[in-house]
Amino acid sequence: MGLIRRALSQVSSICWLLFSMTSEAGDQLRRGRLPFRRAVLFEQAERAGVGSVPLVAMVSFFLGLTMALLTGYELKTFGMERLVPELVATAFCRELGPLMTGIVLAARIGAAYTAELGTMTVSEEVEAIDAMGIGPLRFLVGPRLTAIVLLQPCLVVISNVTALAGCYVICTTNLDIAWSYFLDLVHAGLLVKDVVAGIVKSLFFGLIIGLIACYRGLTVKGGAAGVGESTTSSVVTSITSVIAADTLFNIILVRVMD
Repeated sequence: MGLIRRALSQVSSICWLLFSMTSEAGDQLRRGRLPFRRAVLFEQAERAGVGSVPLVAMVSFFLGLTMALLTGYELKTFGMERLVPELVATAFCRELGPLMTGIVLAARIGAAYTAELGTMTVSEEVEAIDAMGIGPLRFLVGPRLTAIVLLQPCLVVISNVTALAGCYVICTTNLDIAWSYFLDLVHAGLLVKDVVAGIVKSLFFGLIIGLIACYRGLTVKGGAAGVGESTTSSVVTSITSVIAADTLFNIILVRVMD
């Protein structure tokens, strides 16, 4: 019961963080001001998006290649190797693309957010920002959360494309599937609802990762050691939450869309 109580307490605190940040940003918008500087948003977007492209692309390429290799090896014995492009495309657009991108961002960007905000917290920079009358949540959390939520779907698209590139390498070398036929198979097997489901998932995954990372950073205690503990906890909690949310989304989508 104690573990469940602590988990519910942290979930409520994270929800309150989102509500408070939204309220601060709303007050600024009602006054005709931007809640944070555009330059800061672009900087965070470059970190979360552009900086993550090589890692996301590499992981997705090799995962798509491996998936096509293993499934093609099994399906080829039954003469059904033409199903490999459809299988990889559907699996990545609906499931693996958002999930793998979320895990990569949780490990790379979530840890960075927690470490940065945690260092600012223990050095009392967050209190100084609050004392100057600047809302620390919309000033510190706002651009980071907005960047990771908006850039997550873009990274998912890159993940899907690079996974299909890896799949094509196996299809053309091992399965004798030409480029035009490969595209026809992907187009015939991939549905719009699969792409939409992946994009919707990615938005929520970005929100989950950003909120957990910022919350852990702003609640650091214990100096440098506390920053390290909170960073580790942020990565573990974010990855676990993304996987749990993915399972919940799959249950809902199977009932609603299929």
